[in-house]
Amino acid sequence: MSTESIHSSVGPRVPAGDEKLPMAALLALTTAVFITSLTETLPAGVLPGMSAGLHVGESAAGQTVTVYALGTALTAIPLTAATSTWRRKRLLLTAMAGFAVANTVTAVSSHYPLTLVARFAAGVAAGLAWALLAGYARRMVPARLQGKAVAVAMAGIPVALSVGVPAGTFAGQVLGWRAPFLIMTGLTVVLLAWITALVPDQPGQPAHERPRMLRTYAVPGVAPVLVVTLVFVLAHTVLYAYIATFLDHAGVGGSTDLVLLTFGIASLVSIWFTGAHIDRRLRALTLASVLLVGVGAAILGVLADTEVLVHLAALLWGLGWGGVPTLLQTAAADAGGTAADAAQAMLVTLWNVAMAAGGVVGGVLLGTLGTASLPWSVLVLLLPTLAVVAAARTHGFPATARAGGAVSSE
Repeated sequence: MSTESIHSSVGPRVPAGDEKLPMAALLALTTAVFITSLTETLPAGVLPGMSAGLHVGESAAGQTVTVYALGTALTAIPLTAATSTWRRKRLLLTAMAGFAVANTVTAVSSHYPLTLVARFAAGVAAGLAWALLAGYARRMVPARLQGKAVAVAMAGIPVALSVGVPAGTFAGQVLGWRAPFLIMTGLTVVLLAWITALVPDQPGQPAHERPRMLRTYAVPGVAPVLVVTLVFVLAHTVLYAYIATFLDHAGVGGSTDLVLLTFGIASLVSIWFTGAHIDRRLRALTLASVLLVGVGAAILGVLADTEVLVHLAALLWGLGWGGVPTLLQTAAADAGGTAADAAQAMLVTLWNVAMAAGGVVGGVLLGTLGTASLPWSVLVLLLPTLAVVAAARTHGFPATARAGGAVSSE
């Protein structure tokens, strides 16, 4: 096994008394996750101003989110394979520099086609970063801390959704829609210096060990994780993308911001709890996540006209969803083994395909069956998700837990 493979599967060998999380380096990865997540969703918060500034309708301006997801979905796998021999720090710096350029162009462009190109380029940079970040976090720590390290890195997602999007929207209202993108550029420049100074480098894979994606899919456990990723993210996105419309039709639209805040806070609690227990309870946490999101959707399906119960549903939904990126990326890396980065690239691709499809499917349901169908569609999709997790007890979501790098009974 190569040095890269050893780091990917068990982490660096550190004396037991010195095992601790390298927080300065991990928080740099958290910030990278925050930037990628916020860059993707930021147009939604400044859509009216962006539409006026680019001289297009709001629906056309909304496609800046779609092309970002397409950039990630179309390029994550081939670019991950093409850059597999690059040293990890060089690759991370390249990806984040791509965000700085893309957000700057988005901020200064008055031409819709150029803005679409910049957003597609940002999506390409996101595909590279997302395929890299979880594995990078795992390589910084010994095996017993790998789940916690990934949880710290993935905390950037709920922070972006619960804090970043409202803050970006406020900045756009006060300073104009271009300002949030320039702020993102400034934050990325600071992050580039942070990564250069404090994030340790890791080698890429030797040329003769370039990942073969189809072979990776055949590795035991990888397929179940990818199926769960596709269906679970689709279920979540179908409802989340239209939550404001759903709440408005339910008569509680005036509380949408507070409902999303409840969801965001619950997501932060979820990712903290997941990080504390994932190394010994990955299967149980994944099953609990599916069930919690399902219960939240069921409450919205039956009692969405009661504001207190809507907040309860958002609380359960956030508790279930917050840890999902950490759970699925950890499961993919564990199942992939020496092909962990290839498995991550496939996961990132399917995640973005599911997000794009969720917007389309949700829109179709909205137009044909109405808002009441959205939470029930979530429940329909979660049934096969739960079945796949339950069935993958040997590989993918095993009924065993790693303790200090060894496999032990849970």
